[in-house]
Amino acid sequence: MSVAELVAHLGLKPGRVAVELNREVVPRDRHAEVRVEEGAVLEIVQAVGGG
Repeated sequence: MSVAELVAHLGLKPGRVAVELNREVVPRDRHAEVRVEEGAVLEIVQAVGGG
């Protein structure tokens, strides 16, 4: 599954998340092409508005 597919599967808005895969940030324009392999370490941060 790609990073973009995972973000969609989790119900997150793609424009409001930052993804780190195995300690490297995945640029948003590469989410569709970067694959998440078994055993990968992911960190997904979602931007939240407020004040």
